[in-house]
Amino acid sequence: MTLYTVRKGAGEPLVLIHGIGHHWRAWEPVIDLLAAHHDVIAIDLPGFGRSPAPAENHGMPSAVEALAAYFAEAGLDRPHVAGNSLGGAIALELAAAGHARSVTALSPAGFCTPAQVRRALSILRGHRVGAFTPAPLLKVFYRTGFGKAFSFGWLVRNPGVLTAERALADTLALRGGRGFGAVARHGRAYTFTADPGVPVTIAWGSRDRIFLPVQAGVARDRLPGARHVTLDGCGHVPMSDDPALVAGVILRTTAAARRMDRLEVD
Repeated sequence: MTLYTVRKGAGEPLVLIHGIGHHWRAWEPVIDLLAAHHDVIAIDLPGFGRSPAPAENHGMPSAVEALAAYFAEAGLDRPHVAGNSLGGAIALELAAAGHARSVTALSPAGFCTPAQVRRALSILRGHRVGAFTPAPLLKVFYRTGFGKAFSFGWLVRNPGVLTAERALADTLALRGGRGFGAVARHGRAYTFTADPGVPVTIAWGSRDRIFLPVQAGVARDRLPGARHVTLDGCGHVPMSDDPALVAGVILRTTAAARRMDRLEVD
């Protein structure tokens, strides 16, 4: 499967993976900051953005298989990986399968109780229903602060940072995400239980309203060897709330992997 990607910068490859219903532009606020240090590849997951939906979707195994195949096709030998929400869980699973050199997971899926998963998915499904509002109305709606707050207040702490164009693009990506149903269905039973085996940072927005910050404690207990960070004042999609903070967290993780590689060589 051919995945749509946006690539910028030079250096060690760093792959960025968005969450359910989103697209590569989730990472737009941080790409330039990261591209000053890395060859940055932001992807559209299968069935989202401009990437085609797979003929069959078996949940997390399908996502990991598709990304691993893309890495091989693109000549990416264990790149650094950062992911948000669903993308964070995929990043961790890629590492556990031996396909990633380091992982930064921002509010990753896989650390919820069943009730917390149902709550998160119900909120996101509600957002998707609203995404089918006619585009001309959305264009007008997103020119107002109320419109952006109403539609994006669950996802980012400060929806006002989104331009009207970006808000519309994100909404249309959610509307057109053909993989949403299958991913949501499989996600209800998903839990991360593997060992990533590489430098890992788990970062959680202190104002996350989708995956509540209490889940960060579960991640801390389950992955005691990881670095755990609180993103003060950030929501579920922290790249928009504080690009510099998020980029710094990712770059510290990739730097840790380089230090580990040097120690192994020595």
